[in-house]
Amino acid sequence: MEIVSSVWHAISALLVLLLGVCLAFKTSKHFGIGRRRAFILYAWHTLFAIVYLCYVLAFGGDAIDYFRSAEDFFWEFNLGSQFIIFLTALMVNSLHISLVGVFLIYNIFGSVGLIALDASLQRAVQGKSKHLHLLATIIVFLPSVSFWSSGIGKDSLSFMATGLALWAALALNLRWKYMVFSIVIMLLVRPHMACLMLLGWMFAIITTGKYRLGLRIFLLGIVISSVAIIVPFALQYTGIGEASDIEAFSGYVEQRQAYNMEGGGGIDIASMSLPMQLFTYMFRPLIFESISIFALVAAVDNLILLYLFFLGGRAILCSCSSNMGESRAYMWSYSLLAWLLMAMTTANMGIALRQKWMFAPMLVYLMLSVIGAKKKDDIV
Repeated sequence: MEIVSSVWHAISALLVLLLGVCLAFKTSKHFGIGRRRAFILYAWHTLFAIVYLCYVLAFGGDAIDYFRSAEDFFWEFNLGSQFIIFLTALMVNSLHISLVGVFLIYNIFGSVGLIALDASLQRAVQGKSKHLHLLATIIVFLPSVSFWSSGIGKDSLSFMATGLALWAALALNLRWKYMVFSIVIMLLVRPHMACLMLLGWMFAIITTGKYRLGLRIFLLGIVISSVAIIVPFALQYTGIGEASDIEAFSGYVEQRQAYNMEGGGGIDIASMSLPMQLFTYMFRPLIFESISIFALVAAVDNLILLYLFFLGGRAILCSCSSNMGESRAYMWSYSLLAWLLMAMTTANMGIALRQKWMFAPMLVYLMLSVIGAKKKDDIV
């Protein structure tokens, strides 16, 4: 496959690259981080876009399949994978952008999510030790955070939605429009996760008193209406809508586990207890389970996350808490619901490495925010 076959392909790829730099500078001001830091984050994420592109050219993958499908697209709009094909077709058939250019556009989506994540984590460690500042920075620069979100696919858009949702949750009563935007983006690529985001937001509105009464009634009405519309659709989209009772739902979970056993990284998750399923989804592969360089890199990432969760869990047990005005109710409810659902239905560690970053940023923030905080009741 030719990645650049005309002068326009080269020019358009360069223009997209420069557009990403401009957006990085623009978002740096918006999120309150330095221009230099935003540029470094964008450059880091773009490096992974190049690595990812080389990887799929050598070994194939969903990104190449999306691009090829977009070249022969019949303009049928739908959600999930079909939306990625639709969006890619707009770039390929209307703007005549090459594979490199399309990769760089999706890379911009992921970069926005990365910059929003960094801005949020810097808020979590504000006024704390250099050790925690370093830990927050290391997490942002983990390869598993940037690799899958840098190329053509649902991960770039879902990661952007997650990063923006986390940033919105830091002042949800003021940034609720950004939460709406995040949910819409997530709906386009992963409707079931958008449903969980809505449920988390509804829980936050009900349990917190930071909203003015009029705004609370207005937002609650919007969220409940959205839930009523989206939940049945999301259940049908994932196949759960066909499960009419507990036995049928259990059958659906087993079916999803069987599907996800395909490909590298398959594990027998059905025989595990629920706590082990949760641990496996978030923290495996471990160092001693690494059988390739990619698995080793992922294992190092997971080791750092384990260290963070150890420190954060210990702080929570010691009754340390954060009260910086963020919506902890939203973060806890969304991330725990998502973690539970994904851990129960995913039997492939490769898929888990990609998809856990749809909710892991919330948990990372929650852990960082309590480490080194004062001992008092956790305020949601």
